[in-house]
Amino acid sequence: MRTTEVEIEDKIDELLVVLDEDIRHIEESLLLLNELRGFVVKRDETSLGKLLESIRAESDSYGKNELQRESIRKELAAVLGCSIEQMTLSGLEEVLGEDKKARITERKSKLKLLTEELRKEYSSTVLLLVDCARFNSLLLKSIFDFGNSPTVYYNADGSTKRQRDTAFVNLRS
Repeated sequence: MRTTEVEIEDKIDELLVVLDEDIRHIEESLLLLNELRGFVVKRDETSLGKLLESIRAESDSYGKNELQRESIRKELAAVLGCSIEQMTLSGLEEVLGEDKKARITERKSKLKLLTEELRKEYSSTVLLLVDCARFNSLLLKSIFDFGNSPTVYYNADGSTKRQRDTAFVNLRS
């Protein structure tokens, strides 16, 4: 094997490790979205806070994997003599031998399926949160009525008076 072929083989092996980490990260993200929806529905603020903190920590550590992937991509583009924009998994499949090509194709297919599932789960989570916000808004509006109809309050002498532009609490005596 020539030096260039050895470099490519080594970079492909590194890329496969990074892709496996991408797969693990997406699978973990799917589980976290499911947990998040559960905590929102249960209104478990303590667990939700802990979950959001762990998501932030995971996001920070995953950044290293993204940098590693980009670095490998640049190095492979340089070795193969193409631009970084042309260095995709599909483009890589075209220049690899059968063994490496099959391994890349397997990861690519898995990533594609997982990202589609993540997109659906993300959309479901967004819809849940939008519905929760809408419901909370309607609930607050019905409780406090925010000036849409006159508010009745009692004076010190027991007589009633209507007021339209009240806030949550009437501070006048």
